[in-house]
Amino acid sequence: MDTDVWGIALIVLGGFLAGGTYALWRTNRFLAVALAGCTVLALVSGVLRLDYF
Repeated sequence: MDTDVWGIALIVLGGFLAGGTYALWRTNRFLAVALAGCTVLALVSGVLRLDYF
């Protein structure tokens, strides 16, 4: 159960980071790309934490 909570929390964090990437794209593209990398890491770790693969 605790593992499921962490997985869902990481996926939600990835959603917030994706929104920040979208909002930041016009202002600072370098920072938006770095934030997109963090988004991918959060989503992948959340999915792996939920043991879907």
